[in-house]
Amino acid sequence: MSELRQIAFYGKGGIGKSTTSQNTLAALADLGQKILIVGCDPKADSTRLILHSKNQDTILHLAAEAGSVEDLEIEDVMKVGYKNIRCVESGGPEPGVGCAGRGVITSINFLEENGAYEGIDYVSYDVLGDVVCGGFAMPIRENKAQEIYIVMSGEMMAMYAANNISKGILKYANSGGVRLGGLICNERQTDLELELAEALAAKLGTTLIHFVPRDNVVQHAELRRMTVIEYAPESKQAEEYRMLAKKIHANKGNGVIPTPITMDELEDLLMQFGIMKREDESLVGKTAGEAVLCT
Repeated sequence: MSELRQIAFYGKGGIGKSTTSQNTLAALADLGQKILIVGCDPKADSTRLILHSKNQDTILHLAAEAGSVEDLEIEDVMKVGYKNIRCVESGGPEPGVGCAGRGVITSINFLEENGAYEGIDYVSYDVLGDVVCGGFAMPIRENKAQEIYIVMSGEMMAMYAANNISKGILKYANSGGVRLGGLICNERQTDLELELAEALAAKLGTTLIHFVPRDNVVQHAELRRMTVIEYAPESKQAEEYRMLAKKIHANKGNGVIPTPITMDELEDLLMQFGIMKREDESLVGKTAGEAVLCT
């Protein structure tokens, strides 16, 4: 039996993290890998495309109904979806009440104690990344996830979140085995987005694992509660997710301890690429002689 790989997808809320992770995991399942998804986002949307359903009942919700988490069985909280991918959602409290991270801690402990990780190749944690509370950092802090993949874009707040997550990885890297596996850029069609993502990856001491282009087939698949891998397997976008899955599968042991940057350095990086874009635009339509005069 192959060694269990515990990976986590982190990223700013709304960046497409859950969509990216589910499509990537579906592609890994197509490669014959046995997958368990542990959704660690209070929205509980980390498994809906795999299960073809609305949001899955969460461990916290089911525990509240049953009386306590000790009253639950593994069959109560785990559902099986596309290519036998096992799915669990930790859930969270009502907005404004309690700690959302508590569901992450409760869920992982329950799953470990009840043998949920047996007979699988990958455990994948899908974690909200623009909140820096200890509960959401739990997969990193407790050495549950060894490889962190940060989903980001060329937007400032997505890059800010990626840098913040890197700070969390750095904090616990020496006391445990957690490493940054790389960045995944989910295209938002911002200026010089690929180049900016590669520059941020270099600053963090890692690599841009894959640049996922924007394609409306993703939205079409989501409306049907399906991954692109299942909805449009012959599409170019499905092939992009397959390439990403293969890169992650081949990335074992290549994680790094990140080198996060300051807010000033991040703003300087964004400014640098903004200036480059304006200079490029100023040259459009000019003759070679005029272009030389502009530089």
